[in-house]
Amino acid sequence: MPLSLTEEHTDLASAVSDFAERFADILETREHLQAYAAGGRPDHWAELVDNGLHALHISEERGGQGGSVADTAIVVEEFGHRLVPGPLVSTVLASSAVAGATECKASTSGLDLFADGATGALVMPTAAVTVAASAEGWLLSGSIGVASLLSAEQLVIGFTSEDVTRFALVDAQAAGLTKRVAASSDLTRDAGILELDGLAIGHEAILEGLEASYVDALKAALLAAEASGLMRWAVEATTDYAKIREQFDQPIGSFQAIKHKCANLLISSELATAAAWSAVVSLDQDRTQQALAAGSAIQSAIVPAVEAITEAVTIFGGIGFTWEHDAHLYWRRAMSLAAQVAPVADSVAALGRTALDADRQIDIVLPDEDPAFRTRIGALLDEAAQLDNEHDGGRWYSRGSQRNFLAENGLAAPHWPAPYGLGATPAEQVVIGQEYARRGLVQPTSVIGEWAMPTILAYGTEAIKEQFALPTLRGELAWCQLFSEPGAGSDLAGLSTRATRVDGGWELKGQKVWTSGAHEADWGICLARTDTEVRKHKGLSYFLVDMRSTGVDVRPLMQPTGASEFNEVFLDAVFVPDEYLLGEPGQGWRITATTLQNERTQISAGVSAGTEDAMRELISEDGYIGTEREAFTALGKIVASSSAIGALNLRETLRQVNGSDPGVGSSLAKVAQARLTREAASLVTALAGPAMLFANAPAGAVTRQLDVPQVLLGGGTVEIQLNVIAERILGLPRG
Repeated sequence: MPLSLTEEHTDLASAVSDFAERFADILETREHLQAYAAGGRPDHWAELVDNGLHALHISEERGGQGGSVADTAIVVEEFGHRLVPGPLVSTVLASSAVAGATECKASTSGLDLFADGATGALVMPTAAVTVAASAEGWLLSGSIGVASLLSAEQLVIGFTSEDVTRFALVDAQAAGLTKRVAASSDLTRDAGILELDGLAIGHEAILEGLEASYVDALKAALLAAEASGLMRWAVEATTDYAKIREQFDQPIGSFQAIKHKCANLLISSELATAAAWSAVVSLDQDRTQQALAAGSAIQSAIVPAVEAITEAVTIFGGIGFTWEHDAHLYWRRAMSLAAQVAPVADSVAALGRTALDADRQIDIVLPDEDPAFRTRIGALLDEAAQLDNEHDGGRWYSRGSQRNFLAENGLAAPHWPAPYGLGATPAEQVVIGQEYARRGLVQPTSVIGEWAMPTILAYGTEAIKEQFALPTLRGELAWCQLFSEPGAGSDLAGLSTRATRVDGGWELKGQKVWTSGAHEADWGICLARTDTEVRKHKGLSYFLVDMRSTGVDVRPLMQPTGASEFNEVFLDAVFVPDEYLLGEPGQGWRITATTLQNERTQISAGVSAGTEDAMRELISEDGYIGTEREAFTALGKIVASSSAIGALNLRETLRQVNGSDPGVGSSLAKVAQARLTREAASLVTALAGPAMLFANAPAGAVTRQLDVPQVLLGGGTVEIQLNVIAERILGLPRG
């Protein structure tokens, strides 16, 4: 999905797309590649300036549109998506840096020039440029490759002298500065070698107050925005192609291998978009948050864009490997973006170092918040904070006065409808979460009840709701899910547990397996077959089973860790009264869809929590093998992905807060989190090294590795999730 979350940004993206369609058709672009390579302005530049698309982030006082970098990022993303040629991205990088400085001679003159349509480029500080102090300022010498250098009229040049990094605005025709022509990898833009031979930088050229951390984040944000646009093109183009290209008399999109490729592209694209958005948001935050967001944007958007387009070419097949196909033009632009953040090894290690003691944080600001609602919630939580839970079982199993109070006031599950919840809107749920956090309170959870009870509230009678809702919220009732069977895991509709009509109810016979918490559960939600004469999906019914009924036999399964969190459950002529059939006979599959949606949403809601903890522990306690750089690099890789996943989930929340329907983020995050958990466990294993010989390896490394299958299999395997994404989100045909 695009970078835009608000209606205003959606409208802007649409307008930019229309502009690109009118003035920058890719066939037209191909006819002018030589001119672009030489630094020529595209024909649409004057129209672009007239529309103010180059100056959205420049104040009205200086001749711009009075917007923000977030507005400019929307333009950059859409230009990437449409492969618009020319120096817009380099220009807005330079002008956004100037706009980030405090008011001074260089910033005011620079913004005036950029608002009038001047082109520019940003040159980051580098050891390749030497700096010597002079009476009037500084003298710069050295050479460096710069994107869009040949077309640039103004340069923002960063340099470091005596451990202080400064940025200066320099006319591209200044003495001591030479542009050397070099062929750009991106055929739609120029590039060149900037040669400095005693370039004089006076104090009046310095952009005062412009910090290197801000410019780093700015560069990462805008390049990541463009990368996300490239990757979105890859998703759309390959999906469309997979629907129409046939092999063996079938669309290639019906083959699971192609489905998984397309689904994986979508996941990468959405993570890139989320990471880019996070980097844009960080521009209004402190240095630490900017460093965390910039590192994630590089690792989760800019660098992966090259691989994404490569994967797209493999889906296109031979046609994608031709000059006539547009894929290589997008591929080349992706490579040029990655080149601008090299060396990547340095940035990922720096990210890990920063992340050792810090997490990525983004506070949600609600524009139309009702202060009275926040005050009321705060007062209730203040009262709850004075109470204790007499039975302390952590977030999941604590019971007592505090939890009872929260449940009875609708704060245990505020999104549930009254009288059990508050019917809280997404925005109100954000407020409630913020108020819990301010007081150090943890919102209780009923675990399996989190997805069982919404189903019961949707399909149960009033008597059933009354029987189960509040006791579940108070923690007096625990639930399990009796779905999976030895012969029906991912293929849930293939289950064989039978429910036969008897006097006053139903008799259940069968076996369930991998049932989490069944040994502690009071009740279970159970799917059983009531009709064998219809298609397997249509013959299922949904029951509520008392786990203490005669004929229920729960047998714990010991996991590789030695724990027993899963169970086999044998149902031997278990009687279920009619009132505990949810809905009508044969409605089980439709009702189950509600449960599974709640399950996947709940599992995916916490995807960024704890993935890095073991690695941080290893590094903090000096329990790793290898070099410090290797350890920080491993942490940086995990933090980059974790931050992108967290941003993806937060964007889903904001989309709902803004009044939109839930997007696809939770389904994509489930797969991304499963893979990240696996990668993190493997990296911890490698860092722990010889200590893995012992059960008590530092940071619980052995147990963490053995626990990985829970994430890979729970809530639907990664492979099944990829099929779901390909078919239900991308619309690829079933095989």
